[in-house]
Amino acid sequence: MITVGLTGGIGSGKSTVSALLAERGAVIIDADAIVREVQAPGGSAYEGIVGHFGRGILGADGRIDRPALAAIVFDDPAQRSHLERLTHPSVIQVMGDRLAAESAGDAVVVLDVPLLAEGGRARYPVAGVLVVDCPVEVAVGRLVERRGVREEEVRARVAAQASRQERLAVADFVIDNSGSMEALEAQVERAWQWINSMR
Repeated sequence: MITVGLTGGIGSGKSTVSALLAERGAVIIDADAIVREVQAPGGSAYEGIVGHFGRGILGADGRIDRPALAAIVFDDPAQRSHLERLTHPSVIQVMGDRLAAESAGDAVVVLDVPLLAEGGRARYPVAGVLVVDCPVEVAVGRLVERRGVREEEVRARVAAQASRQERLAVADFVIDNSGSMEALEAQVERAWQWINSMR
C-alpha cells in the first residue's frame, strides 16, 4: 500500500482530481464524506454535536442541517473549534480503520483531506502530498458560475481556509487546475506516475 494526501482550496477542482485518480484505480478515503457519516443520526459524533449546539440545528428528518450549523460556527472561532473537537477524533478513527483495511494489499490509497494544510501533514501517514492549485479568482469564478454561490460568501470561505501559499508549502506534487480539462487530465496522469514511482 502507498498512501498520499490530496488537498486543495475551495473551487480548486480537488473533487475532480479525486475522481480521476479513482478511475486509475486509487482507493479514495474522503474526509468530507466521513464527516457526513459520523455526523449522521447514529454516527459517533451526532449526539455530542446536538448536545452542544441544540436541536435547533436539526432538520425535520432529525439530520443535522449543515448550513444551519455552518452559520453558527463560521464566524465564531470558539464554536468552530468545539465542533472540530466533537468531530475530528471520530473522523481520524474511521480514516485509520479504512487505511488498516487496505494495509495488507498494494493499493494506492488517497486521503482526500480538504484541511490537510491547516491540520499539518504530520497528522496523516502519507508518503507524499498532492495539492490541486488554481488562482483564487479562478476558484471564485467557478463557484459563482457553476454552483450559484454568492461571490461574497465564496470569498469569506476562501479567507477562512489556509492560504494558497500555505497549501503549496506542504505540497510534494502540484496539479495546476487553472486551464482546460485536457490539461488537468494530463497532469493527473503525471501525478499517477509520480505516485507509483514511490513504490
